[in-house]
Amino acid sequence: MMLVNWLISVINRRIMKLLVALALIAYIASVWGTYTNMRSIQEHGETKIEQRIDEAVAPLREKIRDLELSFTQRYPPVKFLSEKDRKRILITGGAGFVGSHLTDKLMMDGHEVTVVDNFFTGRKRNVEHWIGHENFELINHDVVEPLYIEVDQIYHLASPASPPNYMYNPIKTLKTNTIGTLNMLGLAKRVGARLLLASTSEVYGDPEVHPQNEDYWGHVNPIGPRACYDEGKRVAETMCYAYMKQEGVEVRVARIFNTFGSRMHMNDGRVVSNFILQALQGEPLTVYGSGSQTRAFQYVSDLVNGLVSLMNSNVSSPVNLGNPEEHTILEFAQLIKSLVGSRSYIQFLPEAQDDPQRRRPDIRKAKMLLGWEPVLFFVVLTVGSAGGRAEQNYPVLQQRAGTSSQ
Repeated sequence: MMLVNWLISVINRRIMKLLVALALIAYIASVWGTYTNMRSIQEHGETKIEQRIDEAVAPLREKIRDLELSFTQRYPPVKFLSEKDRKRILITGGAGFVGSHLTDKLMMDGHEVTVVDNFFTGRKRNVEHWIGHENFELINHDVVEPLYIEVDQIYHLASPASPPNYMYNPIKTLKTNTIGTLNMLGLAKRVGARLLLASTSEVYGDPEVHPQNEDYWGHVNPIGPRACYDEGKRVAETMCYAYMKQEGVEVRVARIFNTFGSRMHMNDGRVVSNFILQALQGEPLTVYGSGSQTRAFQYVSDLVNGLVSLMNSNVSSPVNLGNPEEHTILEFAQLIKSLVGSRSYIQFLPEAQDDPQRRRPDIRKAKMLLGWEPVLFFVVLTVGSAGGRAEQNYPVLQQRAGTSSQ
């Protein structure tokens, strides 16, 4: 009996151990299944979250790529200059019509260019294609205030140049041409830079000598509506030569005649832009007086070449830069009306006060001492089609025979 009880006890213990082992295996299997199931759910959830993140971020990534592409600036081709040949050049009024074209040339020639402009008539878009280039700097500054910078050459172009602009604020025009010029001459003296003053044919006023040469002293009304510009430039020239004689500053003076080209303001009041805008809009072409007064227009690239040639020359006395081909204002009006194909009529208005009657530069000095003359001129090709049909006019900029650009 005792043996039987012992056997039952052993069997019960083994069964209990087996049951415990089975229970433990079942628990482990259950835990593993739960873990595997949770891992699968987690991985599936993470995949879904990653997909949603990718979907949300994809447009942002595209925008970032677009921004990166927009900031990858492609500049016009720039020459490489060695350290001894590369100059640090300041251009006041460098965001204006002429100044921006001068900026382009000097940058492409490989120099370091700093443009200073208060954007009264200049526009940032005129030089925005250089922003970010290692050789270029743009400073929003009014030359009436002193400027402290290290440069080798100064092209002083800062000043309103069209009658509506300089008559709008005559005091500001005077300050720019007097105080501004004094500040630039002071800078040139401090750093030993050479300064080129962009003067004007307006220093000759309504001339009694024709064509105008550099020895002519002019015929200017000192209290007329144009005096703020005319006399401002005359005083600026006086200042330049005072600094040259007293302080030894190297100066160059360019007397610039009428100029046209891209980046002119369409509504700045100059003859060419006025006529083109009026013709395009179908408005009357306004001619002041009889239209018999004459002007001579040069293309802006010719002027820029002349300015650079003068700056790098040994000519310290004033030099005329202009086109000696003279035409009446009425001829210009009729030409532009024809080229645009406008039905506008020519409207004659009362003559403007102190408007010069004749304007034509004598450029013998520039030819002889600089080897410069305009190489581009404006012609109209009249082409007749076969069968007697109507003729058409085409404006063309052509290069003068036997000349080359500087």
